[in-house]
Amino acid sequence: MSTAPSTGSEQAARVEPAEPARRRRTTARDLAQIAVFAALIAALGVPGAIPLGPEGVPITLQTLGVMLAGAILGARKGSLAVLLFIALVAAGLPLLSGGRGGLGVFVGPSVGYLLGWLLGAAVIGWATARLLPRYRLVPALLWTALGGIVAVYAVGIPVFALVTATPIGLAAAGAAVFLVGDAIKVVATVLVAKGVHRAWPGLIEAKPWPWRRGTGSAVDERA
Repeated sequence: MSTAPSTGSEQAARVEPAEPARRRRTTARDLAQIAVFAALIAALGVPGAIPLGPEGVPITLQTLGVMLAGAILGARKGSLAVLLFIALVAAGLPLLSGGRGGLGVFVGPSVGYLLGWLLGAAVIGWATARLLPRYRLVPALLWTALGGIVAVYAVGIPVFALVTATPIGLAAAGAAVFLVGDAIKVVATVLVAKGVHRAWPGLIEAKPWPWRRGTGSAVDERA
């Protein structure tokens, strides 16, 4: 008995199962980039630090490496680079400025700033993915400052106040001495990141802002 050919309506009724969303896999290239930026953060501690205040919280160049990790690698890989660096410090390697390392670092007054680096890299990376492919300077400066300064201070200042038994208002006032140096690092990060993304597009996948999701307008922008 012959089988009648399927009609167009019958074919339309057959809905192919949707493909499952692809999970983001960490490739060998990703691991190499994460390791390189963890090493960069460590290398920026070699020049040393300038301790400020009676508690000796240091100004270092390592925050620049954290900002660059987020701005060049994105939220996931940038945060992993910072996490790898922190794990190596916890393991006892003297990678922090001044040759500091070991678990003792995590009970000192600057531990909040160290942990705030994770949040800072994540915020910068998240925003950078949404600033691409154009990566305009003014929005990039604002978002990098939000991640590299505001987010880091939001963790660092309360923890500093808790560890040192300092009133939080006084701790916040004391943190003001970091602002000029951190602002310079923000500018340097944005200028470097703009050049890198222009030379090697695709390091971070461009994504739309949450309020523009579904329109495609954010990703379709051209440089």
